[in-house]
Amino acid sequence: MATLLYRLGRFSFRRRRLVALVWAALLVLAGAAASQASDPPDDDFSLPGTEAQRAFDLMEEHFPAANADGATARIVFRAPDGRKITAADHRAAVEEVVGALDGPQTAAVTDPFTTGTVSAEGTIAYASVQYEVPAPDLTDASRQDLEEALERGRDAGLTVEAGGDALFVEPDMGHGEIIGIAVAAVVLVLTFGSLVAAGSPLITALVGVMIGIMGIAALGATLGLSATTSTLAMMIGLAVGIDYALFIASRYRAELVEGRDREEAAGRAVGTAGSAVVFAGLTVVIALAGLAVVNIPILTKMGLAAAATVVIAVLVALTLVPAALGFVGKRIFGRRVRRANPATGVPHPDRGGNGLGVRWARLVLRRPLAVLLTAVLGLGAAALPVASMNLGLPDEGNQPTSTTQRRAYDLMAEGFGPGFNGPLLLVLDTRDSRDPEAAAQAVGKAVAGLDGVVTVAPAAFNEARSTATITVVPDSRPSSARTEALVEEIRDRADGLRESTGAAVHVSGATAINIDFSRVMDEALVPYLALVVGLAFVLLLTVFRSVLVPLKAALGFLLSVLAALGAVVAVFQWGWLAGLIGVEQTGPIMSMMPIFMIGVVFGLAMDYEVFLVTRMREAHVQGERPGQAIVTGFELGARVVTAAAVIMISVFAGFIGASDPMIKMMGFGLAVAILFDAFVVRMAVVPAVLALLGERAWWLPRRLDRILPNVDVEGEGLRGHLAAAGSSVPHGPGKERGTEAEREPSRT
Repeated sequence: MATLLYRLGRFSFRRRRLVALVWAALLVLAGAAASQASDPPDDDFSLPGTEAQRAFDLMEEHFPAANADGATARIVFRAPDGRKITAADHRAAVEEVVGALDGPQTAAVTDPFTTGTVSAEGTIAYASVQYEVPAPDLTDASRQDLEEALERGRDAGLTVEAGGDALFVEPDMGHGEIIGIAVAAVVLVLTFGSLVAAGSPLITALVGVMIGIMGIAALGATLGLSATTSTLAMMIGLAVGIDYALFIASRYRAELVEGRDREEAAGRAVGTAGSAVVFAGLTVVIALAGLAVVNIPILTKMGLAAAATVVIAVLVALTLVPAALGFVGKRIFGRRVRRANPATGVPHPDRGGNGLGVRWARLVLRRPLAVLLTAVLGLGAAALPVASMNLGLPDEGNQPTSTTQRRAYDLMAEGFGPGFNGPLLLVLDTRDSRDPEAAAQAVGKAVAGLDGVVTVAPAAFNEARSTATITVVPDSRPSSARTEALVEEIRDRADGLRESTGAAVHVSGATAINIDFSRVMDEALVPYLALVVGLAFVLLLTVFRSVLVPLKAALGFLLSVLAALGAVVAVFQWGWLAGLIGVEQTGPIMSMMPIFMIGVVFGLAMDYEVFLVTRMREAHVQGERPGQAIVTGFELGARVVTAAAVIMISVFAGFIGASDPMIKMMGFGLAVAILFDAFVVRMAVVPAVLALLGERAWWLPRRLDRILPNVDVEGEGLRGHLAAAGSSVPHGPGKERGTEAEREPSRT
């Protein structure tokens, strides 16, 4: 493969105008297709195979007018201290607010004095608003009407707060992409010492991301890809796009320093570093496409869309990056280097070996066991909070106390009990019942007798009397273990109720959906981990032709992920240092966090593993002893991996400033995971383990050696090919070969 990529790299460098034109055409075509495409569909959040989803489907079939997708709002009123909400002036104020909520998109508004939704003390009341359209489709006018209605009540002296998804607005993402690009630019300038050289990886990465995002937009209506689907694709595509371009450009510079001419250096860079890019990209694709195992459609689409963007990033790195290197010419090095070497524009080889990466590698080689124990114990200590991790989906009770949603949540709990913030919805299929009304009454009576139930509302039937809904209010908050136990008890009794009444009972509602979602994520965790790690192990086994190196890579990844999850629990669940990153309210860890972190971090961690260890493998194949191969790998790869990790951390850390708690949690968790993996696992654990293993690190059973294909990531076959072709001898720094690139004048 290295030989094929070598030829591709030389072709892309030599025919750079053609390659750039092809990518520009693809960008234009993707943009044109996206501009002509229909609007993307809304997010279709479904949980196939769960009881909550079956109840939801039954509702859609038999209650079509209910519009289960329609946005809702709950307006909570509280009278001033010492007064009743039922007083004439307060009642008039409440009715004025309710009347103001009847807008063009409003399906129904309830009056608390008609429906009886007034607290026993008479101080708090609430009204419900049902809209005809989902929350994302609410117009600014409808939202403005809601805000003005709330202000009318407040002007009348009442405390008025609101909750529900009608108040949802697109969260502030914290400008993560802008921060990431800005930091990436600074890091690349420091790495390359040249503004022009630093701009090339950014531009090529942006081209790949733009094609990927516009492709998703173009196919959105056809494949059911919502606007949310592109979020993960943009985040991952930008990060890996910059990383892959950085790896190839750095190897290109190293080849120039070794004395290759520019076209030859581009070919060798793509043949060696490009091989690592291909396999690193495959690990990311495996991790993202593996999200299909979870069997949640929105996660599957997000994973596949992001995987497709990664594939584009790999293709850009293999073709557009060497073409861009041809356009950059001698400006791949900084002005100071070009002035010191005006004839070639290339610095002389530095054989001192005194870089920071080399000094660190030699330190690890002197004390491998101490370094390994320190790193493992440190990561183990950081992972301890995982033992008390409480998974769930945050609700409005986890919002900051400064928000109206949280204040409405607290008022409801105060006036009616915590269970009113998350009532359960029983959906009864009464088609097999002889007497549907009697069956519904029997189910309601049976549920009312359970511990933890406050009230059971009368059944509401559809016109055909084939389906009914019953609202059940528990005595505990939606995210509590007591509420989960009540849901399970009702479901356990469903078979008995069906035998006695003929009605099939399904438990749904936001609380039950959250419980089912958490269970789906928990059950999918082990299969997903086995699939991703197993396939990647086979891939790395093929790349490194070693059993112990892939095993070490997988174990190191697990250490970094567990440590990162421990940090997330400590901050977002325990509240340690929460104020420093703006966490106003602690709560459960989002259910999808472990799987999401495993998928993203595993792919990126294997990037660092492949790029760092392939350089060591390459040096070992060329005859260096194991210890010296580690030093060589760090000399050539540590600076690049460090720069890539800093860029990645910056991209994710930018999302810590988001207003939405879930996005903040994601940004923090991913940034910390990359920090642990790149700077503790890959920079400390990896060299320490390889130093302790010595020659055994590269052991592979003979039978397995014969079975595995030789993908030649280290370029051994390429060197043989070049030697046979008479191209193995360096031609001197910047020696002219008559190519267009070499005829470029030196620019300062």
